[in-house]
Amino acid sequence: MDFNQAAVFVKVVQAGSFSAAARLLGLPTSTVSNRVATLEKRLGVTLLQRTTRRLKLTEVGELYYQHASAGLGHMIDAEAAVTESTGEPKGLLRVTAPADIGDQLLANVVNQMRRDYPKVSIDMVLMNHYVDLVAEGVDVAIRTGALKDSSLIAKTAGVAQWVPFASPDYLKAASTPDLPQDLRHHGCLQFTPLGKESWTLKGKDSSVTVPMAGQVLINDIRVIRSMALAGAGVALLPMYLCRDDCTEGRLVRVLPEWHAKADPVHIVYPRQRFMAPKLRAFINLATQELGKWLE
Repeated sequence: MDFNQAAVFVKVVQAGSFSAAARLLGLPTSTVSNRVATLEKRLGVTLLQRTTRRLKLTEVGELYYQHASAGLGHMIDAEAAVTESTGEPKGLLRVTAPADIGDQLLANVVNQMRRDYPKVSIDMVLMNHYVDLVAEGVDVAIRTGALKDSSLIAKTAGVAQWVPFASPDYLKAASTPDLPQDLRHHGCLQFTPLGKESWTLKGKDSSVTVPMAGQVLINDIRVIRSMALAGAGVALLPMYLCRDDCTEGRLVRVLPEWHAKADPVHIVYPRQRFMAPKLRAFINLATQELGKWLE
């Protein structure tokens, strides 16, 4: 019996293709394909039906996968239990986060990890589309907004609240709005995901929807912030992104009793019986560091 063949087969099923499994395993696609073919030849059955677009488990392939993945899971748990007992965070940790969550926020997390756990290497990939952590071999994700995958474990780090900001120079020239409705008379810099037609602001006991002229529509939050700093208008920005700007007087919070959306921020990771020390260390540190900046 060749356990490597079984392990490769399980990874192919989890990844959904030979090429994806090859990337995760660090092997040539031909090697992955050959190992699965050799496994099928040894067992005398077809485990996977191959088409040009997708792979499909046969009935016997499904049966083999269920038992093989369970067995490999126990072996991984056994190694993880031993690793956990050593207590020293080390090794490569793959992390994904939204590209618009803020450079300084993520830099603080990474720098603190490097200082506290020098034996942990971090591979952080920033992207705004959904990432399948298991299929892509990612250890942990920082995610904003409502969670979609209930099979993952999530730890709340805080809430990212979006509020109106403008530069002192802009407010000096255009006057400071007293009510949300006053924004109709201002140059508003619109971050596209927050709405092209209007902004909805919430107060203590009510909410107001303000129609927007749509003069500036941009889908990059960094560009919106740069334009606000340059005095181009009022922008809805997350508070964590503008904290230093406000402290140093570069931006002013407009309509301080009102805010737009409030996105929960979570640390998300696959369910597992034993947690590697490097992952536990990152979750605890990231939760603490993000909590300093979030509501």
